[in-house]
This record gives sequence, C-alpha cells and structure tokens, in this order.
Amino acid sequence: MSLKKEKSIGEKIKIITFVFFRRYPAVPYILKWLIISLIIGALIGTASAGFLQSLNWVTNYREANLWIIALLPIAGLGIGLLYFYYGKDVESGNNLLIDTIHEPKQNIPFKMMPFVYIGTMATHLFGGSAGREGTALQMAGAIADQFSKPFKLTPEERKILIIAAIAAGFGSVFGTPLAGAIFGMEVFLIGRLKYNSIFPAFAAAIIADIVTKLWNIPHTHYHIDLVPNISFLNLGYAILAGIIFGLCAATFSKALHFTSAIFKSKIQYSPLRPFIGGLILVTIIYFSGTTKYIGLGIPTIVEAFEQQMPAYSFAVKMGLTILTLAAGFKGGEVTPLFFIGATLGSALAMFLPLPVGLLAGMGFVAVFAGATNTPIACTLMAIELFGSDCGVYVAIACTISYLLSGHTGIYGKQVIGEAKHKRYASFLNKRMNEI
Repeated sequence: MSLKKEKSIGEKIKIITFVFFRRYPAVPYILKWLIISLIIGALIGTASAGFLQSLNWVTNYREANLWIIALLPIAGLGIGLLYFYYGKDVESGNNLLIDTIHEPKQNIPFKMMPFVYIGTMATHLFGGSAGREGTALQMAGAIADQFSKPFKLTPEERKILIIAAIAAGFGSVFGTPLAGAIFGMEVFLIGRLKYNSIFPAFAAAIIADIVTKLWNIPHTHYHIDLVPNISFLNLGYAILAGIIFGLCAATFSKALHFTSAIFKSKIQYSPLRPFIGGLILVTIIYFSGTTKYIGLGIPTIVEAFEQQMPAYSFAVKMGLTILTLAAGFKGGEVTPLFFIGATLGSALAMFLPLPVGLLAGMGFVAVFAGATNTPIACTLMAIELFGSDCGVYVAIACTISYLLSGHTGIYGKQVIGEAKHKRYASFLNKRMNEI
C-alpha cells in the first residue's frame, strides 16, 4: 500500500509540475537564464574589478614616472606584434562581438580576454589616450561565450548570451547596470531592441555590478549642482546643445575611420602602425607639456562639471584619442567620448545660459549616444550617474545627438534595424561600414 501511495504522490508531483510549467512557460526560461546570468555575471564582475584596479595602478605609476611615456612607441610595436602573429582572429574587438550576435559562427576565442587586457594596460601605462569600455566588453564576451557549448545553447540562445555579456561588462565597468542592460540590447541593431534578451541582460548586468562592488572597487562620482526648471526656452537651449553634440559625435566617428584607413593604406606592416603612432603621440605630449589629455582623463572630466573648460579641450582629446586608436592601440572609445562631451558641454556655457554642470552632464552622455547610436542607454546612464532631475535635459540632448550624428558610428558592424530618416530607408539591414 505504501509503495502505491509513494508512486501516487510522485505521479501527482509530476502532473502538478507539468501543468504549472505548461501554464507558466516563462518560468523554466527565467530559471535557466538566472543560473547562466549568475555564473557569467560573477565572472565578468570579478574580471571588471581586476581590470579597473589594474587601470588605477598603471595610471598612478605613469603619473609618478612620466619618463615612461617615451617608451610608448615600443609598447605600440609590442601590441602590434602580439596581434599580428597571434591575435588576427580577435583583432576586430567589439565588432567581432556585434558580428557574433548577428551571425553566430565559431566561438569567440578566449585569448581575446588576455590579449585586450595586455594591450589596454600597455596603452594606458605608456601614455596612450584611450578608454576602458572596449576592453570590458571584449573580456566579457570572451568569458561568456566559453559557456555556449557546456550549456548546449542554440544559435539564438548564444546571441542572447553575448548580449547579456555586453550588458554585464558595460554595467560593471561604469557602475550603471540599467544602462548596461539597455546598451547590450541597443548597440548591435540600430533603432530596435531585442526583447527576448531583456531578462538575461538585466540579470547579468545587475549581478556583475554587485560583484564588482563586492570587490570594493569604487566608481567615479559626478555631480550636477543645479538643474533649472523646465521651460520652453531652456528646452530650446538643450536642443541647440544636442545639435552640437551630434555634430561632434559624427566628426569623431568619421575622423576615426578616416585616420584608421590612412594608417592601413600608408603602413602595410600592421605592427609598425602603433609604433609610428606612438612616436607622433610622444612628440605631441612632449611639446604640449601636459598629461591631462592622455589616459582616461577622469580628473579633467570631474573638473568639467565644476567649472567652465577651455574651448579647445575637447578638440585636443579628440585628436589624441583618434590617433591612439587609429594607430592600433587598445582600450576603448567611450571614456574619451565622456571627456570630449563633458568638456565640450562645459565650454558651451560661454554661449548657452544653462549651468556648467548640467551642460557637462548632457555632453558626457550625448556625444557618446551619437557615436554609438544608443540614445536610450545613454539617457538611463545619465540618470544613474547624475540623478533623475536632469532626465528631461539629457533625454533631449541624447535624442537630438543620435539623430544629428546620421548613419555613422564607432562600431562599423552595427546593423541598421530602422533608419533614422525616411530618406535613408535604402540603408535598412545594412552594416554601418557598408554604407
């Protein structure tokens, strides 16, 4: 009797489970991706913590030993040789991640993680002008994609995995998990969001951010002192600022691609490109007599929120960053874009009667929005970093910048899911580098 009773109870549990999962089919999906997000979020958050701490070390060492900048050309040659002989399959960096989302093929090689880490550390240690988001995203993608086979993910699920990895990398390195989640969903397909990845993206980004903070790695805090009341006049000023930020973003993207093409056409042997670029950079740094425009430039970004910056600051940073990245040094474009946008916005206070801190914050995210075609993520990022009071102003600036930057961007593999204007409808479903 007890055997029959046990069997009956077991059958009832199976029936109840079957009925429950049939009625709530999202539950298995949520449980599956929660487990995956916990694993990759913990690993990516830890990697971001180590990366950020390493960046602090090399930046402090460089500033205490400025003679090391003279070795930038040698470091560039080393980076070039590393990728030329061992890393050609991962050299495209973030564009490889975007390509994998669109057309999943072979797994992203794990060597992308140590290669981009070494390249970025060398770039910052010896005085290149670069960022950190590119490294964080590539490290995250390389880590996450190693779980595609163990978890037996389908090609469609693998797309979701890479999106979640990008979200986790971005959210943890900047301390903005909500913006990171939207960035992962928004960056690869212009004008559309991939909603079947919404839970993994948010879960991975939030978990990775928590883990990074558990390692006691601080993020930079920015503060906007004054946000004026919303009025038609002030909104008009915000629109004008957005137009300028959009033109700046388009200029940066086009100049970066143009300069990269010049390096590739004039210097056939790729390891020599960062060597020659390094020589030019060292010369510029030596004669400028300052190091405020190299590396991440975070002290200058913070300063831009507090006082009006010279009108040339954003242009100098733009030129050095374009030269650094076009030559083949590693890092990323986003933090330099923060620098460019914040200093440009701060300088606009000479002409636009809005608070310096607000204009700096608007530029911080709006130039980034125009260069990456991610206005929603950038608006959320501003709210996470600066508070919700500035939300209307940054939303206007990011949207206008996104529209005014046209079909350009720093990521050539982005696909146009929805054209920004009807006259560009022929660009639909094309990659940015095909236009």
